[in-house]
Amino acid sequence: MKDIYLQEYQPRARLFTKTTEVSKPRFPVIDAHNHLGDSFGGGWDKRPVAELLDVLDEAGVQSYVDLDGGWGEEILHRHLDHFKAAAPERFLVFGGVDWDAWSGQGNGFGEWAAQRLRAQASAGAQGLKIWKKFGLQVRDHLGQLVAVNDHRLDPIWSTAGELNLPVMIHVADPVAFFDPLDNHNERWEELHNHPDWHFPGPPHPSFQSIMDDLADLVICHPNTTFIGAHVGCYSENLGWVSELLTRCPNLYVDISARISELGRQPYTARRFFLKHADQILFGTDMGPNLETYRIYYRFLETDDEYFNYGTATIPGQGRWFIYGLYLPDDVLEKVYFLNAHRLLPIDK
Repeated sequence: MKDIYLQEYQPRARLFTKTTEVSKPRFPVIDAHNHLGDSFGGGWDKRPVAELLDVLDEAGVQSYVDLDGGWGEEILHRHLDHFKAAAPERFLVFGGVDWDAWSGQGNGFGEWAAQRLRAQASAGAQGLKIWKKFGLQVRDHLGQLVAVNDHRLDPIWSTAGELNLPVMIHVADPVAFFDPLDNHNERWEELHNHPDWHFPGPPHPSFQSIMDDLADLVICHPNTTFIGAHVGCYSENLGWVSELLTRCPNLYVDISARISELGRQPYTARRFFLKHADQILFGTDMGPNLETYRIYYRFLETDDEYFNYGTATIPGQGRWFIYGLYLPDDVLEKVYFLNAHRLLPIDK
Protein backbone atom coordinates (compact mmCIF):
# COMPACT_ATOMS: atom_id res chain seq x y z
CA MET A 1 0.00 0.00 0.00
CA LYS A 2 1.49 3.33 -1.04
CA ASP A 3 1.74 6.28 1.33
CA ILE A 4 -0.76 9.10 0.83
CA TYR A 5 -0.74 12.73 1.82
CA LEU A 6 -2.82 13.73 4.81
CA GLN A 7 -4.91 16.02 2.62
CA GLU A 8 -5.85 12.98 0.52
CA TYR A 9 -7.05 10.97 3.50
CA GLN A 10 -10.83 11.31 3.73
CA PRO A 11 -12.12 8.34 5.71
CA ARG A 12 -15.77 7.34 5.59
CA ALA A 13 -17.12 6.33 8.97
CA ARG A 14 -18.69 2.87 8.97
CA LEU A 15 -20.53 3.56 12.22
CA PHE A 16 -24.31 3.30 12.04
CA THR A 17 -25.97 6.09 14.04
CA LYS A 18 -29.26 7.89 13.73
CA THR A 19 -29.58 11.19 11.90
CA THR A 20 -32.10 13.73 13.15
CA GLU A 21 -33.08 16.43 10.68
CA VAL A 22 -33.75 19.75 12.43
CA SER A 23 -34.96 22.18 9.80
CA LYS A 24 -36.30 24.74 12.28
CA PRO A 25 -35.21 25.49 15.86
CA ARG A 26 -37.56 24.59 18.69
CA PHE A 27 -37.76 28.27 19.69
CA PRO A 28 -37.17 31.57 17.87
CA VAL A 29 -33.48 32.40 17.52
CA ILE A 30 -31.44 35.54 18.05
CA ASP A 31 -28.10 35.13 16.31
CA ALA A 32 -25.88 37.18 18.60
CA HIS A 33 -22.60 36.72 16.72
CA ASN A 34 -22.48 36.95 12.95
CA HIS A 35 -21.46 38.99 9.94
CA LEU A 36 -22.89 40.48 6.75
CA GLY A 37 -19.90 42.09 5.04
CA ASP A 38 -17.46 40.84 2.42
CA SER A 39 -14.86 39.24 4.65
CA PHE A 40 -17.05 36.95 6.77
CA GLY A 41 -20.70 37.41 5.95
CA GLY A 42 -20.98 36.68 2.26
CA GLY A 43 -21.22 40.25 1.03
CA TRP A 44 -24.86 40.73 1.99
CA ASP A 45 -24.26 44.47 2.23
CA LYS A 46 -24.38 44.42 -1.58
CA ARG A 47 -27.49 42.26 -1.88
CA PRO A 48 -31.19 42.98 -1.35
CA VAL A 49 -32.23 42.87 2.28
CA ALA A 50 -35.45 41.09 1.27
CA GLU A 51 -33.40 38.08 0.13
CA LEU A 52 -31.58 38.01 3.45
CA LEU A 53 -34.83 38.17 5.39
CA ASP A 54 -36.11 35.18 3.41
CA VAL A 55 -33.07 33.15 4.51
CA LEU A 56 -33.44 34.22 8.13
CA ASP A 57 -37.15 33.43 8.11
CA GLU A 58 -36.49 29.96 6.74
CA ALA A 59 -33.82 29.43 9.40
CA GLY A 60 -36.09 30.63 12.22
CA VAL A 61 -33.81 33.57 13.06
CA GLN A 62 -35.79 36.47 14.47
CA SER A 63 -32.94 38.94 15.07
CA TYR A 64 -29.38 39.07 13.77
CA VAL A 65 -26.32 40.85 15.19
CA ASP A 66 -24.12 42.25 12.43
CA LEU A 67 -20.60 42.72 13.80
CA ASP A 68 -19.11 44.07 10.59
CA GLY A 69 -19.92 47.66 11.45
CA GLY A 70 -16.85 47.48 13.65
CA TRP A 71 -14.51 47.62 10.69
CA GLY A 72 -14.81 51.42 10.54
CA GLU A 73 -17.30 54.22 10.96
CA GLU A 74 -17.88 54.59 7.22
CA ILE A 75 -18.80 50.89 7.08
CA LEU A 76 -20.90 51.27 10.23
CA HIS A 77 -23.04 53.94 8.58
CA ARG A 78 -23.34 51.87 5.41
CA HIS A 79 -24.57 48.84 7.35
CA LEU A 80 -26.98 50.95 9.37
CA ASP A 81 -28.39 52.45 6.19
CA HIS A 82 -28.61 49.13 4.38
CA PHE A 83 -29.80 46.68 7.07
CA LYS A 84 -31.05 48.60 10.09
CA ALA A 85 -33.08 51.10 8.12
CA ALA A 86 -34.74 48.34 6.11
CA ALA A 87 -35.75 46.15 9.07
CA PRO A 88 -34.91 47.79 12.41
CA GLU A 89 -36.47 45.01 14.49
CA ARG A 90 -34.41 42.32 12.73
CA PHE A 91 -30.88 43.71 12.84
CA LEU A 92 -28.43 45.08 15.39
CA VAL A 93 -25.21 46.63 14.11
CA PHE A 94 -22.17 46.92 16.39
CA GLY A 95 -19.52 49.59 16.18
CA GLY A 96 -15.78 49.24 16.74
CA VAL A 97 -12.49 50.85 17.73
CA ASP A 98 -10.05 52.33 15.22
CA TRP A 99 -6.82 51.06 16.75
CA ASP A 100 -4.72 52.61 14.00
CA ALA A 101 -5.61 56.06 15.36
CA TRP A 102 -3.53 55.43 18.50
CA SER A 103 -0.40 56.65 16.74
CA GLY A 104 -1.90 60.13 16.45
CA GLN A 105 -3.73 60.25 19.79
CA GLY A 106 -0.93 59.20 22.14
CA ASN A 107 -1.86 58.41 25.73
CA GLY A 108 -5.21 60.15 25.19
CA PHE A 109 -6.33 57.41 22.83
CA GLY A 110 -8.71 55.84 25.36
CA GLU A 111 -10.65 59.06 25.85
CA TRP A 112 -10.70 59.70 22.10
CA ALA A 113 -12.03 56.19 21.36
CA ALA A 114 -14.69 56.59 24.08
CA GLN A 115 -15.93 59.75 22.38
CA ARG A 116 -16.03 57.94 19.03
CA LEU A 117 -18.11 55.22 20.71
CA ARG A 118 -20.59 57.88 21.85
CA ALA A 119 -20.81 59.14 18.29
CA GLN A 120 -21.35 55.62 16.97
CA ALA A 121 -24.11 55.02 19.51
CA SER A 122 -25.78 58.29 18.49
CA ALA A 123 -25.68 57.13 14.89
CA GLY A 124 -27.41 53.87 15.79
CA ALA A 125 -24.73 51.36 16.86
CA GLN A 126 -26.15 49.01 19.49
CA GLY A 127 -22.98 47.41 20.77
CA LEU A 128 -19.19 47.39 20.51
CA LYS A 129 -17.16 44.67 18.79
CA ILE A 130 -13.53 44.14 19.76
CA TRP A 131 -11.68 42.09 17.15
CA LYS A 132 -9.03 39.47 17.90
CA LYS A 133 -6.08 41.66 16.90
CA PHE A 134 -6.56 43.16 20.38
CA GLY A 135 -4.04 41.41 22.61
CA LEU A 136 -2.08 40.06 19.66
CA GLN A 137 -1.31 42.94 17.33
CA VAL A 138 -2.64 46.27 18.64
CA ARG A 139 0.22 48.63 19.50
CA ASP A 140 0.28 52.04 21.13
CA HIS A 141 1.89 55.25 19.85
CA LEU A 142 5.28 54.02 21.04
CA GLY A 143 5.01 50.74 19.17
CA GLN A 144 4.45 48.68 22.31
CA LEU A 145 2.03 45.77 22.29
CA VAL A 146 -1.11 46.74 24.22
CA ALA A 147 -2.33 44.34 26.93
CA VAL A 148 -6.03 43.50 27.03
CA ASN A 149 -6.31 45.00 30.53
CA ASP A 150 -4.34 48.20 29.74
CA HIS A 151 -5.86 50.86 32.01
CA ARG A 152 -5.43 53.56 29.37
CA LEU A 153 -8.45 51.96 27.69
CA ASP A 154 -10.69 52.14 30.76
CA PRO A 155 -12.68 55.08 29.29
CA ILE A 156 -13.87 52.82 26.45
CA TRP A 157 -15.23 50.14 28.78
CA SER A 158 -16.77 52.57 31.25
CA THR A 159 -18.45 54.48 28.42
CA ALA A 160 -19.89 51.25 27.03
CA GLY A 161 -21.29 50.52 30.48
CA GLU A 162 -22.71 54.02 30.82
CA LEU A 163 -24.41 53.73 27.41
CA ASN A 164 -25.61 50.20 28.17
CA LEU A 165 -23.82 48.88 25.10
CA PRO A 166 -22.67 45.26 25.32
CA VAL A 167 -19.03 44.65 24.41
CA MET A 168 -18.49 41.62 22.20
CA ILE A 169 -14.82 40.83 22.78
CA HIS A 170 -12.63 38.36 20.93
CA VAL A 171 -9.05 38.02 22.10
CA ALA A 172 -6.51 35.30 21.39
CA ASP A 173 -7.66 32.34 19.27
CA PRO A 174 -7.80 28.54 19.64
CA VAL A 175 -5.09 27.27 21.98
CA ALA A 176 -3.49 25.15 19.25
CA PHE A 177 -2.79 28.32 17.28
CA PHE A 178 -0.21 29.19 19.95
CA ASP A 179 1.41 25.75 20.00
CA PRO A 180 4.44 24.75 17.91
CA LEU A 181 3.46 23.88 14.36
CA ASP A 182 4.68 20.29 14.53
CA ASN A 183 3.27 16.77 14.31
CA HIS A 184 1.54 17.17 17.69
CA ASN A 185 -0.55 20.20 16.72
CA GLU A 186 -4.19 19.09 16.29
CA ARG A 187 -4.94 22.06 14.02
CA TRP A 188 -1.94 21.48 11.74
CA GLU A 189 -3.96 21.30 8.52
CA GLU A 190 -5.84 24.50 9.29
CA LEU A 191 -2.66 26.37 10.21
CA HIS A 192 -0.87 24.97 7.18
CA ASN A 193 -3.60 26.52 5.02
CA HIS A 194 -3.62 29.76 7.03
CA PRO A 195 -0.08 30.35 8.35
CA ASP A 196 -1.01 33.89 9.43
CA TRP A 197 -3.25 32.32 12.10
CA HIS A 198 -0.23 30.90 13.93
CA PHE A 199 0.87 32.95 16.94
CA PRO A 200 4.00 31.38 18.45
CA GLY A 201 5.73 33.08 21.33
CA PRO A 202 7.93 34.94 21.08
CA PRO A 203 7.11 37.32 19.50
CA HIS A 204 3.48 36.84 20.55
CA PRO A 205 2.38 36.67 24.19
CA SER A 206 1.30 33.33 25.57
CA PHE A 207 -2.31 32.26 25.23
CA GLN A 208 -2.78 32.03 28.99
CA SER A 209 -1.41 35.52 29.63
CA ILE A 210 -3.98 36.95 27.21
CA MET A 211 -6.78 35.03 28.89
CA ASP A 212 -5.67 36.15 32.34
CA ASP A 213 -5.72 39.76 31.15
CA LEU A 214 -9.22 39.25 29.74
CA ALA A 215 -10.41 37.93 33.10
CA ASP A 216 -8.88 40.94 34.86
CA LEU A 217 -10.59 43.30 32.42
CA VAL A 218 -14.05 41.80 33.03
CA ILE A 219 -13.53 41.74 36.80
CA CYS A 220 -12.34 45.37 36.91
CA HIS A 221 -15.43 46.65 35.02
CA PRO A 222 -18.44 45.11 36.76
CA ASN A 223 -20.81 47.76 35.37
CA THR A 224 -19.99 46.87 31.76
CA THR A 225 -21.56 43.89 30.02
CA PHE A 226 -19.03 41.75 28.17
CA ILE A 227 -19.81 38.94 25.75
CA GLY A 228 -16.85 36.60 25.48
CA ALA A 229 -16.88 35.54 21.83
CA HIS A 230 -16.43 31.86 20.99
CA VAL A 231 -17.23 30.51 24.46
CA GLY A 232 -15.19 33.16 26.20
CA CYS A 233 -12.26 32.58 23.83
CA TYR A 234 -11.38 29.36 25.69
CA SER A 235 -13.75 26.60 24.58
CA GLU A 236 -11.03 24.02 25.17
CA ASN A 237 -11.20 24.67 28.92
CA LEU A 238 -14.80 24.99 30.05
CA GLY A 239 -13.74 24.76 33.69
CA TRP A 240 -11.80 28.01 33.35
CA VAL A 241 -14.68 29.73 31.56
CA SER A 242 -17.16 28.42 34.13
CA GLU A 243 -15.17 29.88 37.03
CA LEU A 244 -15.08 33.30 35.36
CA LEU A 245 -18.81 33.21 34.56
CA THR A 246 -19.56 32.34 38.17
CA ARG A 247 -17.40 35.16 39.44
CA CYS A 248 -18.62 37.77 36.93
CA PRO A 249 -22.38 38.18 36.40
CA ASN A 250 -21.53 40.90 33.85
CA LEU A 251 -20.00 38.27 31.55
CA TYR A 252 -21.82 36.27 28.88
CA VAL A 253 -20.41 33.94 26.24
CA ASP A 254 -21.57 32.96 22.78
CA ILE A 255 -21.07 29.58 21.11
CA SER A 256 -20.21 30.86 17.64
CA ALA A 257 -17.71 28.84 15.61
CA ARG A 258 -17.02 26.53 18.55
CA ILE A 259 -19.45 23.62 18.32
CA SER A 260 -16.42 21.73 17.04
CA GLU A 261 -14.89 22.04 20.52
CA LEU A 262 -18.10 21.79 22.53
CA GLY A 263 -19.34 18.78 20.60
CA ARG A 264 -16.28 16.63 21.24
CA GLN A 265 -16.72 17.01 25.01
CA PRO A 266 -20.50 16.48 25.17
CA TYR A 267 -20.78 15.52 28.84
CA THR A 268 -18.72 18.48 30.05
CA ALA A 269 -20.40 20.82 27.59
CA ARG A 270 -23.89 19.74 28.63
CA ARG A 271 -23.09 20.36 32.29
CA PHE A 272 -21.68 23.76 31.30
CA PHE A 273 -24.91 24.70 29.50
CA LEU A 274 -27.08 23.56 32.38
CA LYS A 275 -25.00 25.43 34.96
CA HIS A 276 -24.71 28.70 33.00
CA ALA A 277 -27.98 28.61 31.08
CA ASP A 278 -28.58 32.31 31.81
CA GLN A 279 -25.21 33.47 30.42
CA ILE A 280 -24.92 31.68 27.07
CA LEU A 281 -25.92 33.18 23.72
CA PHE A 282 -26.50 31.56 20.35
CA GLY A 283 -24.38 32.55 17.36
CA THR A 284 -22.68 30.87 14.40
CA ASP A 285 -20.08 33.34 12.98
CA MET A 286 -20.70 31.68 9.60
CA GLY A 287 -22.96 34.20 7.90
CA PRO A 288 -26.65 33.56 7.22
CA ASN A 289 -26.07 29.99 6.03
CA LEU A 290 -29.09 27.71 6.26
CA GLU A 291 -27.10 24.46 6.37
CA THR A 292 -24.87 25.78 9.16
CA TYR A 293 -27.88 26.87 11.21
CA ARG A 294 -29.34 23.38 10.96
CA ILE A 295 -26.11 21.78 12.11
CA TYR A 296 -26.14 24.06 15.16
CA TYR A 297 -29.78 23.19 15.89
CA ARG A 298 -28.98 19.49 15.60
CA PHE A 299 -26.06 19.91 18.00
CA LEU A 300 -28.12 21.71 20.63
CA GLU A 301 -31.40 19.80 20.35
CA THR A 302 -30.61 16.15 19.57
CA ASP A 303 -28.69 13.26 21.05
CA ASP A 304 -27.24 12.32 17.66
CA GLU A 305 -23.75 10.88 17.82
CA TYR A 306 -20.59 11.36 15.82
CA PHE A 307 -21.65 13.75 13.09
CA ASN A 308 -19.87 16.36 11.00
CA TYR A 309 -19.89 19.85 12.53
CA GLY A 310 -19.14 21.51 9.19
CA THR A 311 -20.39 21.61 5.63
CA ALA A 312 -17.25 20.17 4.00
CA THR A 313 -16.37 16.46 3.82
CA ILE A 314 -13.44 16.95 6.16
CA PRO A 315 -14.27 19.41 9.00
CA GLY A 316 -12.19 22.54 8.88
CA GLN A 317 -11.19 22.85 12.53
CA GLY A 318 -9.91 19.36 13.22
CA ARG A 319 -10.36 15.76 12.14
CA TRP A 320 -13.05 14.80 14.59
CA PHE A 321 -16.85 14.64 14.65
CA ILE A 322 -19.21 15.83 17.39
CA TYR A 323 -22.10 14.68 19.57
CA GLY A 324 -25.40 16.41 20.28
CA LEU A 325 -26.14 17.90 23.70
CA TYR A 326 -29.90 17.14 23.82
CA LEU A 327 -30.59 20.22 25.93
CA PRO A 328 -33.87 20.56 27.82
CA ASP A 329 -36.42 23.04 26.51
CA ASP A 330 -35.95 25.60 29.27
CA VAL A 331 -32.22 25.81 28.53
CA LEU A 332 -32.75 25.84 24.77
CA GLU A 333 -35.15 28.76 24.97
CA LYS A 334 -32.68 30.77 27.03
CA VAL A 335 -29.75 30.06 24.72
CA TYR A 336 -31.70 30.55 21.52
CA PHE A 337 -33.67 33.63 22.51
CA LEU A 338 -34.35 34.76 26.07
CA ASN A 339 -30.80 35.62 27.15
CA ALA A 340 -30.06 37.75 24.09
CA HIS A 341 -33.52 39.32 24.20
CA ARG A 342 -32.84 40.44 27.77
CA LEU A 343 -29.27 41.55 27.11
CA LEU A 344 -29.31 43.21 23.71
CA PRO A 345 -31.04 46.52 22.87
CA ILE A 346 -33.33 44.90 20.31
CA ASP A 347 -36.00 47.15 18.81
CA LYS A 348 -39.23 45.66 20.09
